[in-house]
Amino acid sequence: MKKYISKFHYLTQDLPNRSHVEQASIACSAGANWLQYRCLTKTDEELIEEINQIAEICDEWGMTLIITNHYHLLDQVDAQGVHIEDFDADLKAIREHIGEGKTLGASATNIDDLLIVQATGVVDYCGYGPFAHTDTKPNNNPLLGFEGYRLLSEQPIEIPVIAVGGIQLIDVEPLLVTGGIYGIAVSAAVNKAVDPGRAIKEFYKKLY
Repeated sequence: MKKYISKFHYLTQDLPNRSHVEQASIACSAGANWLQYRCLTKTDEELIEEINQIAEICDEWGMTLIITNHYHLLDQVDAQGVHIEDFDADLKAIREHIGEGKTLGASATNIDDLLIVQATGVVDYCGYGPFAHTDTKPNNNPLLGFEGYRLLSEQPIEIPVIAVGGIQLIDVEPLLVTGGIYGIAVSAAVNKAVDPGRAIKEFYKKLY
């Protein structure tokens, strides 16, 4: 079952001055159509309550809601899918658990792993990075840079590839011309902007 995948994935994050619900409201008001709720610091009960609050906002605006990692909560929340960051996760088992109707995204940091994700046949898109340094999701994986995405155009990649990791507005056009990606995912570039809503609109102008 082929799913709709946006070219712009907006990720919420834990912020000291703005809740995930407030972040979702700003993103929807700015016209974003894909939100990935990324909160790894709360209990299941807290997550369920917050996700359903965000789901109400997303439903009102027609926005796709994806949750990070917590696929076991999908039957208790109104979300359209899940993005799995665990590189060792059994993606086929997760697909069986969530069913065919939900969107399933996965992460990869190198071409070999990206091809493995694709070969499972159960993943709808792959987040590929990090493009540049990021504090949102600290890791020791090599930075891909523009050349890392350029190399994808030489590979038999069939699933949508979403560039992720430290992407700024100025990077969007050079990333798109590499020919290796379908879209981009951003978090801090929006969440830590002076005007997050305006930042989202500027990203959309570059992508559509």
